[in-house]
Amino acid sequence: MRMTLHTDYALRMLIFLAVRNGRPCTVNDVAIAYGLSRNHLIKVAQGLSQLGLVETLRGRAGGIRLARPPEEINVGFVVRAMEDDKALVECLKADGGACAITSSCRLTGVVREALAAYLSVFDRYHLRDLVRNREALAALLGIASPPESDLVGQPGAAVHEGG
Repeated sequence: MRMTLHTDYALRMLIFLAVRNGRPCTVNDVAIAYGLSRNHLIKVAQGLSQLGLVETLRGRAGGIRLARPPEEINVGFVVRAMEDDKALVECLKADGGACAITSSCRLTGVVREALAAYLSVFDRYHLRDLVRNREALAALLGIASPPESDLVGQPGAAVHEGG
């Protein structure tokens, strides 16, 4: 299976937002950091917002940020939600395709099993797992670390216990 750019960009946007620890940014910030099309990322942000993964903030200090903490965002869910077409072969298409052997073909079951295995790997991970190297990612993406006091109570912010 080949992941679409839309899904790839969605995962990258979520990583960027997670590295920011709940601080809002603009879609343009994400576009510049990755060298991607702002127009395409606007569509990605809209899709992630509709899924309840990203919240959009209006106004002068507006932008986007994670709507949920990284540990609550499952990568498998994101991949399934963002991918439009999971029909790896013609016979898996909604209309059944036009293959002459579809009714007796055993390849269909094998392909379904392979797709399930592919997706099951993504299911084992959450966004938190993708940003465990937050400092290295922040440096590569040009994201400055905020003071700890800026993180209190924000979705996606790291929680520190102890005194």
